[in-house]
Amino acid sequence: MPTPDRPLEGDELIKEVCRRIRAARSLWDAHKNAACRQEREQALALYNTLTPEQKDKVPQVLRVWLRYRSEKYFGPHQTQPGSSDRSSKRSSQRRSQKKHP
Repeated sequence: MPTPDRPLEGDELIKEVCRRIRAARSLWDAHKNAACRQEREQALALYNTLTPEQKDKVPQVLRVWLRYRSEKYFGPHQTQPGSSDRSSKRSSQRRSQKKHP
C-alpha cells in the first residue's frame, strides 16, 4: 500500500497499476460504471507514468482491456456522466415512432 510520504516506484508501481486495472474490470463487470470510470482514470494516470520497459511488465490482457475500454467507452466522443445531453424526450420519441398502427 502506498504511503503518503513516499511515492510508488518500480515493482510496487507496476503492481498498483495492475491492481487498479483489475479493480476497474471488476467494477465494469458489476455494471458500476461511475466507479469503474474513476478507477480506470486512476489506473490510466499511473500507467502513463511507467517507462516502456515497465509497461511491458503489465500483463497484456490488462493493457488491452485498459486501452479498449479507454478508447471505446470512455473516450472524448462519449457523453460525460451527468450531462444534460441525455434526454428522456429522445427515448420517448423513439418509442412512439416504433409503435405500429
